[in-house]
Amino acid sequence: MATPTTLAKAEDRATTTGHAARLAHVSKSFGGPAGGQLVLDDISLDVAPGEFVTLLGASGCGKSTLLNLVAGLDRPSAGSIETPGGRPALMFQEHALFPWLTAGKNVELALKLRGVPKAERRPEAERLLELVRLGGAYGKRVHELSGGMRQRVALARALAQASDLLLMDEPFAALDAITRDVLHDELTRIWRETNLSVLFVTHNVREAVRLAERVVLLSSRPGRIAREWTIDIPQPRRIEDAAVAELSVEITEELRGEIRRHGQH
Repeated sequence: MATPTTLAKAEDRATTTGHAARLAHVSKSFGGPAGGQLVLDDISLDVAPGEFVTLLGASGCGKSTLLNLVAGLDRPSAGSIETPGGRPALMFQEHALFPWLTAGKNVELALKLRGVPKAERRPEAERLLELVRLGGAYGKRVHELSGGMRQRVALARALAQASDLLLMDEPFAALDAITRDVLHDELTRIWRETNLSVLFVTHNVREAVRLAERVVLLSSRPGRIAREWTIDIPQPRRIEDAAVAELSVEITEELRGEIRRHGQH
């Protein structure tokens, strides 16, 4: 998580630009010019400062590819991407923790790479672990942690990168339903406490509606923005809430329609 000074600078940049991320006519192809495969086509999307946006779509529609482009792990074939607050933090589906390090040392590694002085790293790592409800877990090894606890450590490590934009690539997909529901609550709380901007990839419609302020549906192959929904359901939400279920049915029908259209080509 950013220090107050870092957050202030990031917020100043976001206020000046009016967005935490801006994608303008982004396309991505893989392969050579003759046999290239168009994966993403003409994606234009803004994420406002402090906004929680979910990217939803069928498997293979380019959601993770789009997130990698925003993260700077790859370059678009066309178009431009701006992240005025600096390099985004990225959290993967797998926790990707180093098993030979403790929970605290995994978080400290991100602080070290950020240039935080050694004397400040442990107190900051402990604070971040407290933020994700893992107080007292600093010295635990990865094998001692449950799946949900490992993802909390991964979240703390992402927050240690001090970015105002958090990218999340299906981070709860491998967890059981109860653990996932608990982490939905925790992520919502952290998002509201820190005022982070979040771009969250999922193929789970109810998860998208449960978490987001805005849901963006991608079509299949190539990925294009098919439709967007602004979610006006007050937080905190539950995944079983009637309003969440009702909107999920509507979005699921749209998603099925996109899959059928793709299947006809």
